[in-house]
Amino acid sequence: MNMFLHELRAYRKSTLVWSISLMSLVVLFLLLFPSFSRDAEEFMQVLEGFPEELKRALGLSIETLATLLGFFSYAFLYIKLCGAIQAMNLGISIVSKETREKTADFLLTKPVTRSQVFFSKLFASLTSLFLTNLAFFITVFAMSSWVNTESNNEKTLFLICATLFFLQVIFLALGILTGIIFPGIKSVIAVSLGSVFAFFILGMISSSTEDKGLRYLTPFNYFDNQYIIKNLSYEAPFVWTGMFIVFGAIAVGMAIYQKRDVHAG
Repeated sequence: MNMFLHELRAYRKSTLVWSISLMSLVVLFLLLFPSFSRDAEEFMQVLEGFPEELKRALGLSIETLATLLGFFSYAFLYIKLCGAIQAMNLGISIVSKETREKTADFLLTKPVTRSQVFFSKLFASLTSLFLTNLAFFITVFAMSSWVNTESNNEKTLFLICATLFFLQVIFLALGILTGIIFPGIKSVIAVSLGSVFAFFILGMISSSTEDKGLRYLTPFNYFDNQYIIKNLSYEAPFVWTGMFIVFGAIAVGMAIYQKRDVHAG
């Protein structure tokens, strides 16, 4: 418990910064919705001239864009990008900081097992992401109630928003595995940005081509907002794929973490 609280305190500023950043994005995008909805027809005419591949890559759906859910789904693409960077950065940083900061000797002199260290870091990371998502949820529902005069579909909005946490857990697991395999990473943010943007661009390519096979290669496309709006559910094959990645990455990461030598320098 002490180690869990220590890790949570160590990343409290990062959690606060990311929470405020995501909340600000929500406020910024949803403040634009009233003016967008008033001039929706003009925007639609402009968007109709866009190539179909480009509209799919950007997550633009002409049929639903004038609604709050459709507009939020478009904005949510960029919110997910920020959330994925937070999770990947946290995952890499939290398991590699002792090697990077040369404090591994101090950690390993404590009367705790490697498993306790690993799971304390994992649960602290999940708690940090949960707090970020809690702030995100509160902001989304508060802003949607304020800017939208029509009745909201809270269940659909909840399902869409929940995918942020699922996506972050996937990238957290990938980040943890990366940090354990490459503990000597000098610039965590550079690796995080590079990895997340690679998946993001692959996701845009997958969306533009509508290649279902490519969807499995990028977590950004595991949850299709338009599918959620129409069916009020997630696509089971991609949910199972995401769970496989999370549990697989954590299991492999823990196995490596328990066996490898952790050097202080």
